Amino acid sequence: MKELLCPAGNFEKMKAAILYGADAVYLASDMFGMRAAADNFTLEELEEAVQYAHQRNVKIYVTVNTMPHTCEYERLKKYLIRLDEIGVDALIISDLGVFTLAREIIPKMEIHISTQASTVSAYTANVWHKMGAKRVVLARELSLDEINEIRRNTDRDLELECFIHGSMCISYSGRCLLSNYYTGRDANRGACAQPCRWNYTNASPIEFCEEKRLDHKLSVEEYKEGSFVMSSKDMCMIEHIPDLMESGIDSFKIEGRMKSAYYTAICANTYKMAMNEYQKNPEEYRYNPLWLRELESVSHREYATGFYYDNPMDNPQIVTQGGYLREKAYLCVATGEKIGDHYVFTQRNKLVEGERVELITPGKCGVAFDALDLRNEKGEKIESAPHPSMRFLMKVPFEVQAGDIIRSSN
Repeated sequence: MKELLCPAGNFEKMKAAILYGADAVYLASDMFGMRAAADNFTLEELEEAVQYAHQRNVKIYVTVNTMPHTCEYERLKKYLIRLDEIGVDALIISDLGVFTLAREIIPKMEIHISTQASTVSAYTANVWHKMGAKRVVLARELSLDEINEIRRNTDRDLELECFIHGSMCISYSGRCLLSNYYTGRDANRGACAQPCRWNYTNASPIEFCEEKRLDHKLSVEEYKEGSFVMSSKDMCMIEHIPDLMESGIDSFKIEGRMKSAYYTAICANTYKMAMNEYQKNPEEYRYNPLWLRELESVSHREYATGFYYDNPMDNPQIVTQGGYLREKAYLCVATGEKIGDHYVFTQRNKLVEGERVELITPGKCGVAFDALDLRNEKGEKIESAPHPSMRFLMKVPFEVQAGDIIRSSN
């Protein structure tokens, strides 16, 4: 059985991931995680999150994948012991010192080796396994053929995890110094400013190359939005589910702890639908184009298939247009209550009477309808739901469950 592993930048996103199909979620507390800009969890919230997930048979993996300096190890030791007491299912670690400390003080804790460790061979994977790792998150620079070769040459007890959707990094498995150089924010300690995403402009088209590789020239093409030398396309493997399901990958990972709860829900829901459809009957599996439509509704850059089918040297997959393709408006979420023939919702963005919207429910693609007969909690008709987090009533021509999402149809 393949695992679907989803990001959880905060409690709301974790709930969305679980409701919409995640088998496991990965998250961080407010220390020693590689996404310091995410909301993240306090230790008290993390304890509550573990209880919430375990009640629903979902696992919690905590990222401890920064590269701490010597002065941080006393605090790290106390932190690791607390994570063990809380009952998290695994730690995601990249630094050898952190790995060794965890093995010494919490020897029964399951350890997953982060993609930051840049594992690209069966030899390295086997070494980690012999040292006590349960899982290795392979580097994103590997092709599907290389991943399958690693699977053939590693102990089957060692689990392999790979990213299948989300942002790619121009640096090798995220080990980047650009942020430190430009801003003093250490990307390897969770504070990346993402200078690879900045818009670089030039006065005229030029060629550039590394001084010791003069015959390997790279062009900087000027688009109307500017030049994008380093910003990578986003990975999207929804059209290649059979290849993934038949591969040696044990866990399919979605990137995006800093994205919205809507992003988390839609990505989890879409990949889970595709995975379930394949598992039902591989021989009769058919790709549904609506799945890609779902994934195009979330915030993303241009999509590509990462390096599963392309060599990084042959196709670096740099974007050709700036910024994100914006996600559809996440208008409201169902509370699970019903008053008469109206369902109760909590507002996320302004919803207007008569607006064309879509209902998203676990296991289904969006279905469109017109938002009619909006009412406040007193039952009085209203023209819109304009206030953040306001509760309001609306008729919906479909069955609605708690956690169902209403988005714009535009």
